[in-house]
Amino acid sequence: MGTRFKYSSWDGSQVGFELDADAIFGELTDDLLYHGDLNAALRRLLQHGMTDADGNRMQGLREMLEELREQREQRLEQFDLGGIYDDVNSELDDIVEDERDAIADLLADAETSGDERREDIAKAAMQDKSLQLDLLPPDLAGKVNSLGKYEFVSPEARERFEELMEQLRQELAESYFNQMSGAMEAVTSEDMAHMKDMMAALNQMLEAHQRGEEVDFDAFMEKYGEFFPENPASVEELLEIMAQRMAAMQAMLNSMTPEQRQQLMELNSQLMQDMDLQFQAQQLSQNLQQMFPQAGWENSYDFSGDESMSMSEGSSMMQELGELDALQQLMNQASTPGALADIDVERVRKLLGNDSADSLERLRQVAKMLEDSGLVENREGRLELTPKAIRKLGNNALAELFHKLSTEQLGQHRLDKIGIGHERAYATKPYEYGDNFNLNIEQTVRNAIRRSGGGTPVSLSPDDFEIERTEHTTRASTILMLDLSLSMPMRDNFLPAKKVTMALHSLITSQYPRDYIGIVGFAESARELTAAELPEVSWDFAYGTNMQHGFMIARRLLAQQSGTKQIIMITDGEPTAHLMPSGGVYFNYPPVQETIDVTLKEVMRCTRDGIRINTFMLDPDGGLRRFIEQMAQMNGGRAFFTSPDNLGDYLLVDFVENRRRLITSGTRL
Repeated sequence: MGTRFKYSSWDGSQVGFELDADAIFGELTDDLLYHGDLNAALRRLLQHGMTDADGNRMQGLREMLEELREQREQRLEQFDLGGIYDDVNSELDDIVEDERDAIADLLADAETSGDERREDIAKAAMQDKSLQLDLLPPDLAGKVNSLGKYEFVSPEARERFEELMEQLRQELAESYFNQMSGAMEAVTSEDMAHMKDMMAALNQMLEAHQRGEEVDFDAFMEKYGEFFPENPASVEELLEIMAQRMAAMQAMLNSMTPEQRQQLMELNSQLMQDMDLQFQAQQLSQNLQQMFPQAGWENSYDFSGDESMSMSEGSSMMQELGELDALQQLMNQASTPGALADIDVERVRKLLGNDSADSLERLRQVAKMLEDSGLVENREGRLELTPKAIRKLGNNALAELFHKLSTEQLGQHRLDKIGIGHERAYATKPYEYGDNFNLNIEQTVRNAIRRSGGGTPVSLSPDDFEIERTEHTTRASTILMLDLSLSMPMRDNFLPAKKVTMALHSLITSQYPRDYIGIVGFAESARELTAAELPEVSWDFAYGTNMQHGFMIARRLLAQQSGTKQIIMITDGEPTAHLMPSGGVYFNYPPVQETIDVTLKEVMRCTRDGIRINTFMLDPDGGLRRFIEQMAQMNGGRAFFTSPDNLGDYLLVDFVENRRRLITSGTRL
């Protein structure tokens, strides 16, 4: 049979969140370039989420935590824990009033009967009944205890009281049962007996487990598995489930007033009438508190609503609030995508809905997708960028900058002119006087055979000579000097400057593979940067702009290279630091004349070595303008006054246009 497909009309809802490694890495690019820390960038992505190209939102942990807080507040503001007793008290008061009415009716009947003796007996008996009702304790447990011993005059009142007591017993039983099984059921006496046996067996197994003895977990689950719908796979998992349930019940007790707690305990003693069950429950609670001290036994909640709950509903509510708190704690502790594996997605789905659960699933995939795509690798538990990722960062930065420019401004630097050079064009031409004698033997012999008609030996004539065509080749050696001083991030200049650095590095290595590019970072002092280090480079937490040291390192690097040499410097401040003869660094702001002088001496050395210095100034002040103008006049380089918004436009256009002129001029090695 052939494959069958089902189709449905598109209604707009079928568009899902498009999550792939490229989209994730694109989202991380600016953060990586600014802070230079992959793991920190991933943490921020986890916290804030992201939006795909179609505008679909993947929630971050902060949004989920805010939703958890709202869900928690909603429950606390809706329900009243004291209402558990208020409804019962109100019902008891109604029963007492019915009884008082019945007493009044009996007295009235006796008074109208005409039987004086009957009237006296009725008055004495009814006065005693009324006195018992008047002396009922004000607390719920005491009232229940007294009415349980009271002989009702009204059959209807007695029936209502018995029904209420049965209802309370059922609720208490369900509360117990829900602690043990996590499920609401109509609990029978047989269920309670089975639960008591389960708790006794569980206490024995727990104590044996704590002593390090081997326990028969499978046999326990076979006999009592209905109490654990979560289907735990081990003793440890089962005990953790029980700890969560019993901690929820303890949280309900913690949330009550002392009077409410006392009433519940007394009600429990009066209505359950099973001391062994209470003993097993208390013993289990103590054992679990020792094993799981962090389960939230001390939690309490301040309910402020007016909607009452039954005992079993209160127990379930506490378990739900406990789940919200546990989920909140896990999310607060999650600092890497891998840490999200501890969070139960289905619990998130139940508490926060499908959007949050789906977002959590996607957040879990982030690191794996980056690893599978070859962009990051896990080294001893820490994620690090791969060479592929470093290239992609540059390409992303370059693509963003090129996107702002029209194709008429920037294009490929193709050259159709044929001339003399060092690179083969894989084409030939007849030899002409003055050409380099780059003889193509194969084509020359063919020309001779074609001219002579074949045979050996082959006689060559100057007209047979065919030479290799070559392209004009040019080579530029560039050092990019990037200001890493503290003023760069303070003025919001660092990210655009680093992005341009990555973009230019990507442009040169991909489009001008014969060129050389080096990178020097400078702040209080300067240092050479490799391409692998560049993504993680951040600003220095030190004051000082040491251009002199940067020019020294750049000049040394360019001395080892050939071709046209240039330094491209991106900065937002005048030189305020220089190296002293002792090797230490001198800093002063505003700059002293000595710093200006030693920096210009280094500029002069660059000029003598044929190195041009082109400077791109970000938001320059008067001091920087004066210094750069003086430097440009001395060196012959150019100065550009730019802003973070147009730095990339200026630098890339200038570089490519100059590269074109270099090719067009036919400069050769």
